[in-house]
Amino acid sequence: MREKFLHYLTFEKRYSEHTTLAYAQDLLQFEEFLEENQLELISVKHLHVRSWIVSLIENGMTNKSVNRKLACLRTFYKWLRKEGLMDTNPIQKIQGPKNEKRLPVFAKESELKHERIQGVFGDDFEGKRDELLFELFYQTGIRLSELIHLKDADVVDGRIKVLGKRNKERLIPISSNLFSSIQVFIAKKRRLLGDTPSLLVLKNGNKMYPAFVYRKINYYLSIVTSLDKKSPHVLRHTFATHMLNRGSGLETLKDLLGHANLSATQVYTHNSFAQLTQIYSQAHPRGHK
Repeated sequence: MREKFLHYLTFEKRYSEHTTLAYAQDLLQFEEFLEENQLELISVKHLHVRSWIVSLIENGMTNKSVNRKLACLRTFYKWLRKEGLMDTNPIQKIQGPKNEKRLPVFAKESELKHERIQGVFGDDFEGKRDELLFELFYQTGIRLSELIHLKDADVVDGRIKVLGKRNKERLIPISSNLFSSIQVFIAKKRRLLGDTPSLLVLKNGNKMYPAFVYRKINYYLSIVTSLDKKSPHVLRHTFATHMLNRGSGLETLKDLLGHANLSATQVYTHNSFAQLTQIYSQAHPRGHK
């Protein structure tokens, strides 16, 4: 049953590999809980789901993680009803715990000025690749998984084509300088490695993997910023925050980030309001508290 469900997620719902794997682990964990209580997936009642939630929270799981697991069960039991394997949905009456509100971490504009970071990267192939890696994250707000799957042909004058969550395509505009840097890098890559399926690759021409990208961004952010948290997603947060601070509308930012709904984008308004408050207090003669 689990394998059929995962096949449904992959080929009908078009969930990403990362999400499908997470759902597989969540469902397995729920099955183990049911086995301990001598229950089966198709005999579950909403009280059993509530008991599982309580056990997860008591074991120190965050509300966000609990809600992710509930999202898995909601999708799973909807699928069971669709397949005619259950008449009722035990998740229908379940409300998850409220997520903790945590503001996105981002770097300051002054920390990412071009003249500040241009000397950080080397002049060899790996140095130029790492610089392009860093700039793509910061200038486009692209996700790690999206960047890894970029191909040379996805870069067209003035924009890049990105394959986002659930295989949804979007176009992100890029500056002429970034486009030029990409073309110079592609030419250098082809001279050294020939044609490669991916835009950004390892020095042997193989496709990059998430842990490699994470380590690279963590390393460079540790040099140019004072942030405690350093990851590719921090650069995505930084892109979004700097865009809003300089006048971007939420709808525009939503489309650039590839968010499914505006509520996911609105989290950045907290950071932007903090910026506005600081500017107000400095600029207005009566603004000082």
